[in-house]
Amino acid sequence: MTERIYNFSAGPAVLPEPVLEQAREDLWSLGDSGVGILEHSHRGGPFDAVIEAAEADCRSLAGVGDDHAVLFLQGGASTQFFMLPANLLPEGGTADYVNTGSWSKKAIKEAKLYGNVHVAGSSEDENFSYIPDLASLSCSDSPTYLHFTSNNTIFGTQFQSEPTPPAGAFLACDGSSDAFSRPIDLTRYGVYYAGAQKNLGPSGVTLVVIRRDLLERKERELPTMLRYATHAEQGSRYNTPPTFGIYLMGRVFRWIQDQGGLELLGKQNEEKAALLYDVLDESAFYEAAAKAGTRSLMNVTFRTPSPELDAQFVKESLAAGLSGLKGHRSVGGMRASIYNAFPRQGCQVLAEFMKDFAQRNG
Repeated sequence: MTERIYNFSAGPAVLPEPVLEQAREDLWSLGDSGVGILEHSHRGGPFDAVIEAAEADCRSLAGVGDDHAVLFLQGGASTQFFMLPANLLPEGGTADYVNTGSWSKKAIKEAKLYGNVHVAGSSEDENFSYIPDLASLSCSDSPTYLHFTSNNTIFGTQFQSEPTPPAGAFLACDGSSDAFSRPIDLTRYGVYYAGAQKNLGPSGVTLVVIRRDLLERKERELPTMLRYATHAEQGSRYNTPPTFGIYLMGRVFRWIQDQGGLELLGKQNEEKAALLYDVLDESAFYEAAAKAGTRSLMNVTFRTPSPELDAQFVKESLAAGLSGLKGHRSVGGMRASIYNAFPRQGCQVLAEFMKDFAQRNG
């Protein structure tokens, strides 16, 4: 069997090895059913147990009560960029957005199709290298909601806490790249959504947690599949859902439980990131792309003194069994994505490689 290497990909990303091992068995036969998970009917008893367990573990981890619906949808966060305002932004209404990078900009663009958008804060002036001060956000007079992207994969920045929406507005979040990586109080959110492919599972399934009272709103006529209420009423099974993705997300939720829950997992993620940030802060050779105080625990972005050395770093690191470290073109340099399932040992190996590379090329 081919030996696995350290996968720093920004997404689809590394999955917990115990989850992969269990999936390998369940592909052949889910439990003692004699039918693999890929082949089970989405309305059969075995899959009933799968989706019910996934929802229950999701609720348990994040303290999600009955006043929120938990949905397993398709289309990624990109579909949520328009599904959110299409369902909940009234004609002529205003939604406030915090612009912290590429994904925020895409969400803003889609929201403008349905109403007015007010940018309450932005870090575009310094190529999104920081998170705007939450105390300095300038919200509109009466927005329907305040939206933010909790972690910015490309630029390596992360909100340290949630912004507070104005009175009468609800909080909306794209949590795709740091979902369930630390304790979170989802009762504070009207809508929380996350593509699974970074922290929660494979590509192809999207988690949406939405306040039930919002499901009752009907701001405009929409196709059946684009209504949140459709999926809530049918338990995410109005049509055939991404059954394998839901299965894997459920196994990841259970794995997080086995790690001790979000509190302990969050501490582990802090420790992993510190191994890399300590090298960056102690070295005159590297430059961190994100400013201190708003650095991401999920995506560590950095540069060497030149683009040529960046390219050499990526080439040599791959030869050393460290894959996926090339940074996004809009930032350059390197990006180490160290999501929930990424092992601490991999961060230690990268830290030693960084020190050695700097010594040889500094």
